Amino acid sequence: MYKTIIRPLFFSFDPEKIHYFTFSLIRFFHKIGFGSIFRSIYKVESPKLERELFGLKFSNPVGLAAGFDKDAKLYKELSNFGFGFIEIGTVTPKPQPGNEKPRLFRLKEDAAIINRMGFNNGGVEEAVERLKGNDKVLIGGNIGKNKTTPNEEAVNDYIICFEALFDYVDYFVVNVSSPNTPNLRALQEKKPLTDLLQTLQDRNNLKEKRKPILLKIAPDLTEEQLLDIIEIVETTKIDGVIATNTTISREGISSENKKELGGLSGKPLAKRATEVIRFLSEKSNKAFPIIGVGGIHSANDALEKLEAGASLVQLYTGFIYEGPGLIKQINKAIIKRT
Repeated sequence: MYKTIIRPLFFSFDPEKIHYFTFSLIRFFHKIGFGSIFRSIYKVESPKLERELFGLKFSNPVGLAAGFDKDAKLYKELSNFGFGFIEIGTVTPKPQPGNEKPRLFRLKEDAAIINRMGFNNGGVEEAVERLKGNDKVLIGGNIGKNKTTPNEEAVNDYIICFEALFDYVDYFVVNVSSPNTPNLRALQEKKPLTDLLQTLQDRNNLKEKRKPILLKIAPDLTEEQLLDIIEIVETTKIDGVIATNTTISREGISSENKKELGGLSGKPLAKRATEVIRFLSEKSNKAFPIIGVGGIHSANDALEKLEAGASLVQLYTGFIYEGPGLIKQINKAIIKRT
């Protein structure tokens, strides 16, 4: 029903407007008691799905990637669709409106999306207030810097977000790989990235009980840069990597909107994201866990990521194109494969 009725209807409207309308719709259904119905339809429970990573227990390995629920407004309701974990953000210290609209574009022929949202969010303190009401959803906190913060001061923005969210998320993701904040990707270079991660790790280790820290990387890194990432993870002893963020490549894209600036997600990213996962896994000798994300539109896509070396997977664009049934399909396929 989603692909034949709901998606065509939603896709006839502006993508950003329909995103917020969908939030209102999901919230409405939750308020009138549909949460338990959604759970009965989409949630799959099995010991074969359970995973333990970073000292955390995941009920299943399929999560929602950052960017969908930036401000932690709907994490409880979204968890009813069967996700094993929800990643909120990217959040920044101060609220910011993001880039000018339009900034979100569908590429229907390619089953893809281009976004140049620019870390639009209400600020970390607003997200914290919403997360205080969480009692059972496993939450990742994706953190970034404000657009107006120069790179040489960026570490302070990450520290602010880290400290504010510490008591309210289960793990952290350091986002230096979005193409939509000016100069942000320069922080992926070896020295600034090592300094940033080590600073956060030093603070983390002073806590009574530390939280896992992961790094989200771009799919556009060279093999030499990926080898640097492996070395940085080893040096700073962070807990893992999320591979990958959106791409600036437009190779093989045919849709009219392909010339729009921003990060590309969806099916065209699938192959490259899997290549990055496999490279990191093999070259590091599986030294750290990887969360695989990028172009997962079917159960087979998810299985490919897992077979390439990912321990968990995340959805975003596939969730939009395929609907919540995709989560159930992936989990059932994992059980069958186990």
